[in-house]
Amino acid sequence: MRIGELARLTGVSPRSLRWYGEQSLLRETRTSGGHREYDDDAVDRVRTIQVLFAAGVPARHVAEILPCLDTGTTTPAMVARLEEERTRLRAQAAELAATLERLEEVVVETRLRLVAA
Repeated sequence: MRIGELARLTGVSPRSLRWYGEQSLLRETRTSGGHREYDDDAVDRVRTIQVLFAAGVPARHVAEILPCLDTGTTTPAMVARLEEERTRLRAQAAELAATLERLEEVVVETRLRLVAA
């Protein structure tokens, strides 16, 4: 498939898809006319990349993780990297939960003040 179709199917801009290719995150081939073409599995790969990016995983770590997903094999270093990312995300989630809890308290306080006024 061409870059426009991949962009439409994934909701990722063509510019981002080109960047993924430059970073060796996404495999592409070129037609004789120089157009990028992608395999059907590119949709799933782009979605995986997006999930990792949304989780805050930097591109250099995504580049380390993707080969493991491609081959189905892993190394102790890869497991350690994934565990580090999981620990980091759990800490972020705990911080967000604490922030949300404080915000809830502020909402309750402001509602009480509104009623009392």
